Amino acid sequence: MADYNRYGYGGGYGHGPPPSAPPAPTSAPPPSSSSSYGYGYGAVPVAFPPGTHPDVERAFRAADRDGSGAIDEHELQGALSSAYHRFSIRTVRLLIFLFNDPASSSPSRMGPAQFVSLWNCLGQWRGIFDRYDRDRSGKIDSRELTEALRSIGYAVPPSVIELLIANYNNGVPSNGALDFDNFVECGMIVKGLTEKFKEKDTRYTGSATLTYDGFLSMVIPFIVP
Repeated sequence: MADYNRYGYGGGYGHGPPPSAPPAPTSAPPPSSSSSYGYGYGAVPVAFPPGTHPDVERAFRAADRDGSGAIDEHELQGALSSAYHRFSIRTVRLLIFLFNDPASSSPSRMGPAQFVSLWNCLGQWRGIFDRYDRDRSGKIDSRELTEALRSIGYAVPPSVIELLIANYNNGVPSNGALDFDNFVECGMIVKGLTEKFKEKDTRYTGSATLTYDGFLSMVIPFIVP
C-alpha cells in the first residue's frame, strides 16, 4: 500500500475546519438571518444557500449585471478580482469547469450556489497562501509551494514543483514564483488530477494502468486556454 503522505493522498484543503466565512474586501456585518432568496436587477429570482454571508450575496448581485441569475467568465473574473486578487481569464475558466454542474444547461455560466461554493473555497486557499507566503512578498516560491501543497496532503516531487513554477509564473524565466491566482490554479490542478488518479489506483499503490484514451480524458479537461 502506498504511503499516503508520499503520494499526496491526503484529503481536504487543510487540517482544521474550513472558515465559516470567506475573507471580505471590506469589514462585514454578521451573516443575515433573513431568507436566502432575493432578486437581481431583473425578474430572475436568485437563491443562495442558507447562511450565505451577505458580502458574498452582494458580490454575486454586483457581478450579475443583466440580472439573469447567472454570471459569465468575465463577470466572475471581475467579482473575484475585486475581492481577492486580479484573476487571469485562464484561471477563471478552470474554476468554472471545476465548480459548475457538468449537467448544467449553461456550462460557461455560474449560478449563485456554485459561486458561494467557489468563494468559500477561495477563502481557504487564501488562508493557505498567506500562511506559507512567509516573506510577505505576495508570491509563493518553489519551497513555499512545496510546503503549502504538503500541508493539504499533496507531497509533490521537486521535479513537478519546478514544472508548475515554470508554467504558471507569468513567463518569468528563472527564480519564478506564483501570485495568488496562479497558486490557486496549480493547487486545483494538483488536487483534481490526484483525485482522478486515485480513481484508477484503487489499492493506493502509487501506480495505475491507464489506456491512452483514459489518460487524455483525465488530463485534457484541466488544460484550459
